[in-house]
Amino acid sequence: MPDEPKQRTHKGQFVRAVPRHGATLRLTIDRDTVEAVEGDSLLAVLLLNGRVVRHLEFGGAPRAGFCLMGACQDCWVSLGDGDRVRACTTLAANEMVVWTDPQKAHADA
Repeated sequence: MPDEPKQRTHKGQFVRAVPRHGATLRLTIDRDTVEAVEGDSLLAVLLLNGRVVRHLEFGGAPRAGFCLMGACQDCWVSLGDGDRVRACTTLAANEMVVWTDPQKAHADA
């Protein structure tokens, strides 16, 4: 029926408007395996997979990056090796481990 709303076929806040071509990458975000395409930023991977970057320290509201270009400091995540990086300017890599909650990352160490 034309008046019925369309079903959402994606799970994230971002939707790929144009398919990307490149190698499929597998990475782990907060213990969950997700797929990405070579050339995706970590922020894109997070948002395509229904994730948030972090939760606001005051009140716990979800945050998803603000400027999307590395200027606002709102999208820091931790990598499995302990490095902290901006999700919006860091490219996803195969077998990368990403933590959005630094306390959980340190608890695993």
